[in-house]
Amino acid sequence: MRLHPEVAQALALHQPVVALESTVITHGLPRPTNLELARALEAIVRENGALPATIAVLRGEVVVGLSAEELEHIAHDETADKASLWNLGAILAQGRSAGTTVATTTFLAHKAGIAVFATGGIGGVHPHPYDESADLIELSRTPMVVVSAGPKSILDLSATLERLESLGVALLGYRTDFLPAFHSPSSPYKLPARVETPQEAAQAFRAARELGLPGASLILNPVSQGLDFAQVEVWVQSATQEAARAGVQGKALTPYLLSRLAELSGGQTVQVNLRLLEENARLAAQIAVALAQ
Repeated sequence: MRLHPEVAQALALHQPVVALESTVITHGLPRPTNLELARALEAIVRENGALPATIAVLRGEVVVGLSAEELEHIAHDETADKASLWNLGAILAQGRSAGTTVATTTFLAHKAGIAVFATGGIGGVHPHPYDESADLIELSRTPMVVVSAGPKSILDLSATLERLESLGVALLGYRTDFLPAFHSPSSPYKLPARVETPQEAAQAFRAARELGLPGASLILNPVSQGLDFAQVEVWVQSATQEAARAGVQGKALTPYLLSRLAELSGGQTVQVNLRLLEENARLAAQIAVALAQ
């Protein structure tokens, strides 16, 4: 693992740092939008008083805090893999490059000493039997603040919420009592707790750490301008049926479904995705500053 000198210095001085994932760059968005977004997220974190640390695997090395050149390289690398926890060791050993998923970024950020991570949507329980994201287990065993717009719209939200409860992941709605559903700012599912400010979120995380609770504090930040929950459900059902007929499964399923949602919504889901990523980066930076104080 190699830390950018600026990140290493900030951590040594207990200054606010926000981790950012890289699968959204390598697999989540088309080029050149992916690089534009990556740069925008880092700028937003800086504007709000924290230091961005985008995490990726470059030629068999974990890098925490990409340089401008490295960010551009990973954004243009069409051969980059997707590094989850089950293949991370092999990717490193084979000298390959990869974007890091939510689970992998959470693990690596915590290992580097970073306390706050901003992402878009977390993985969860798919409608198909036994298809469950590694994000859930990693969130249950890594004490970090993770800012997200909720589980991805393509998931079984009810089952995902139940699994998060069973795993003991602290769920905190940011100015909301209901679970945000990624593209939709709300859903029918009630949350156990809410916070109104970045300072309250930081206090809740500190209290959990003082008790020695093992899991993450998942701050659920509803997108400011999203899509209607019922309409997104209709699109998801249609895309899921198409995927089943086409035999799409495994790690190819999520990119396929998100791509079809973009087509079915006339590009609206992509615009909402970009908006929520920026809003989550902003809130994460504010929480990191509150924690540092």
